[in-house]
Amino acid sequence: MAPADWEDWLRLMATDGVGPATARRLLAAFGPPGAVLAQSAAALAKVVGEALAQRVRAEPHGWAVLRARTAAWLDQPDHHLLALGDDAYPPALLNTPDPPPLLHVVGDWRALHSPRALAIVGSRHPTAQGSANARAFARALAERGVCVVSGLAAGIDGAAHEGALDGGGPTVAVVGTGLDRVYPARHRALAQRIATQGCLVSEYALGTPPLAPHFPRRNRIIAGLTQGTLVVEAALDSGSLITAEQAMHLGREVFAIPGSIHAPQSRGCHALIRQGAKLVETVQHIEEELQGVWDAPVAPPSAPADEASAHDDADPVLRALGYDPTPLDVLQARCGWDTAALQAHLLTLELDGHVARLPGGLLQRVARG
Repeated sequence: MAPADWEDWLRLMATDGVGPATARRLLAAFGPPGAVLAQSAAALAKVVGEALAQRVRAEPHGWAVLRARTAAWLDQPDHHLLALGDDAYPPALLNTPDPPPLLHVVGDWRALHSPRALAIVGSRHPTAQGSANARAFARALAERGVCVVSGLAAGIDGAAHEGALDGGGPTVAVVGTGLDRVYPARHRALAQRIATQGCLVSEYALGTPPLAPHFPRRNRIIAGLTQGTLVVEAALDSGSLITAEQAMHLGREVFAIPGSIHAPQSRGCHALIRQGAKLVETVQHIEEELQGVWDAPVAPPSAPADEASAHDDADPVLRALGYDPTPLDVLQARCGWDTAALQAHLLTLELDGHVARLPGGLLQRVARG
């Protein structure tokens, strides 16, 4: 992104009270962040209320420091900001109900587009066998060309990343802090390895500390980037069960490795199996369940500019929309997409200039010369 673009995205997301859902409402109403920030307080208030409208208009607290810190960070190799609407933004997240509007990435962002990806999560206090299982499964999957996604946490997460790296990677670490810090600190060397064989990704601004609410939030990204989630070991109160729950809500496969009925670290896995998660003992069990998904053809991360018109014709939502003003419910009936997926895709089309919103809630395709 050009400096003006990333500054607008960063400023909007740095506004107190503007989370992903609010940001998407503003973007849907007014267009790109620059257009949002240019609106009058009265116009903004119609969408988000008067108090938040005033905060959007004002400069966020600490904005000058954050802007300077981010500019310096972006000057470093393999540091990226990916926003909704960018070709580099992971398409898998667009098909989730709560895609983060802005992602910070260190490493190769193309790992976020892996068509064969599996989350491996579990306890921060695993047994020795649990760590060995995570490492072995991740290595075997990586050797088969699967991208392993986890959260860089102590325990199962770290073992999964290490196994994937040993198997040739790539691996993706979704973290709950700003990417200018590593948590836990003992994973600093591991984070450096991940950046060379995959990437680290965060929706949080630079300087964000490891706050407890951030880790359950980041789990939706772990689940969203993958076609399935494997829980290796988990107690009944484990945060990894949140990732599994998110995956279930997204219609993705959930797998669990069974353990001793006497081990607290196995009770979360057993609970998942009772709820319908697939019991797995080998990597082959995962491949059998996901082979059809993993073998499905996928589009490349981006297309050359001279293929833009062909892409327009290939997009199923644009084809369903046609060129006449159309209500959302009619468009949904035509294309058969669920509401969350359709709204997320429409937002991307709006930001790319393919679709415009008209008074009365109508949508219209924009002719491109």
